[in-house]
Amino acid sequence: MRRAFSAATIVAALALAVSACGGGDSGSTAAPAQSAPADPSKISGEITWWDTVRPDSEGPTFQALIKDFQAKYPNIKVNYVNVPSDQAQNKFQTAAQAGSGAPDVIRSEVAWTSQFASLGYLQPLDGTRAVENESDFLPGPLSSTKYNGKTYAVPQVTDTLALIYNKRLLKEAGWEKAPTTVEELKQAALDVKEKTGAAGLALNVDAYFLLPFMYGEGGDMLDVQNKKITINSPENAKAMGVVSDLITSGAASKPAIQDSYANAMTVLKDGKAAMIYNGPWALAELYQGKEFKDKENLGIAPVPAGSVKAGAPTGGWNYAIYAGSKNIDASYEFIRFMSTPEAQAKVAKEISLLPTRASAYENADVKGNPDVAVFKPIMDTATPRPWIPEGGQLFQPLLEGYQSLVGGKTSPEDMLKTVDQKYRGIFKDWS
Repeated sequence: MRRAFSAATIVAALALAVSACGGGDSGSTAAPAQSAPADPSKISGEITWWDTVRPDSEGPTFQALIKDFQAKYPNIKVNYVNVPSDQAQNKFQTAAQAGSGAPDVIRSEVAWTSQFASLGYLQPLDGTRAVENESDFLPGPLSSTKYNGKTYAVPQVTDTLALIYNKRLLKEAGWEKAPTTVEELKQAALDVKEKTGAAGLALNVDAYFLLPFMYGEGGDMLDVQNKKITINSPENAKAMGVVSDLITSGAASKPAIQDSYANAMTVLKDGKAAMIYNGPWALAELYQGKEFKDKENLGIAPVPAGSVKAGAPTGGWNYAIYAGSKNIDASYEFIRFMSTPEAQAKVAKEISLLPTRASAYENADVKGNPDVAVFKPIMDTATPRPWIPEGGQLFQPLLEGYQSLVGGKTSPEDMLKTVDQKYRGIFKDWS
């Protein structure tokens, strides 16, 4: 999901959390729900939507939906602004705190939503036209929209990670099927390197992409129920050792510290690497690569299992409305339209992003997309992440540790100790 978070993001998040008026209900600056006209098509106004998708491969689909919306609601103008996903969290917080410059609607990562809500930056949506047929949403994505018993967003898309691979390269290396365990992943990667000259595995140095290795060994970042920080555990140390071994053995090429996501995507598209971990959002771009002009050459399989399980993380994005929006009713109509089963089916058909509505999976266009068919069962067994206000702050320390680990600047054990110390600065009352 391209979740790169800058250090400035975390500093800002901590500062804003302190300055917010109590957060949650007490910090509500939300405008009261307005009384919509009897004919919603008569609603007028101008709204700005901050989108975070890749503008070249995914953006056109959402811009086409906006045109459909404006045809139905001719009195509402939508200003579409594409904001890089690694900048949106900090930019929105800064604008919301200042009280100016924030969009009416933001595409909020699932881990940001409760944080924004706790700071009083999001409009409550319960009982509004924005939330239509709530029971149709899948329980996992829907749970990410809640904070303190209230609804602050509408699920847009859900996602997880899979092993994405070049079938031709694996076949040339003697592998007819994708590896199912980390041990097989290492061997398959070494075989590819020896027999084809291509890199076996390209790693993306991003915290989200480290989670399958942690979950695979039975590790996690937190034990939310018992308020325990669990990042510095033997299970996670084993996981970091697995990652280090993939690199030192040559199974994975030494990854770039900066722009590793783009580099991993490029080498896969160009046939210079056989395997990467990535999600459904990457498919539209991958099919633009020379290796996958023939879509049949692109393989998708569950992430290889560690010693405990195959553990892919849950991710996704929500539609949320800024509490200070001057066009609340128009914003309600916009996210209602954009989250209909028909809109989700269009997105799934064209760019393979996974719907959050159960009924969308019954749509013929969704059923006819083989990529969705492969990812849906992987999504169904993905490992939940904690939807807590601090959730958006978990990745930056882990990312910095991952960068130090692959850069040879720290050991797995010392990396985890450092991340643990940073987590304790966030969760001061946790054990």
